[in-house]
Parts: sequence; structure tokens; C-alpha cells
Amino acid sequence: MCRAMEEMRNETMLEQKKRSALKMLMVGKLSYEEIADYQELSLDQVEELANELSRLATV
Repeated sequence: MCRAMEEMRNETMLEQKKRSALKMLMVGKLSYEEIADYQELSLDQVEELANELSRLATV
């Protein structure tokens, strides 16, 4: 049970980091590399979020 709780906590933390990264991307003042570093995400994850954001912007 403890393992399941830890996985839930990790997933929650990842989602919080992604939400913060999306906000940083919307402001547009930081590079993808800086966002990845500040939010402890991979560059691929930040690029994926940026692509998702631009897809939403074109709808």
C-alpha cells in the first residue's frame, strides 16, 4: 500500500511541475532548457508541453 501512495504522490508532483511549466511557456520569457531545469523535467517533456500548447492555440 505504501508503494501505491508513493506512486500517487510522484504522479501528483509531476502534474504540478507540468502545470507550472505550461504557465512559464505561456509567459514566453524562458527557454525550454531553463524551464526543464527549473521544473526538473526533461527537455522532451517541456517540448511536448509546448507542442500541446500550440495545438490548443490553433483550435
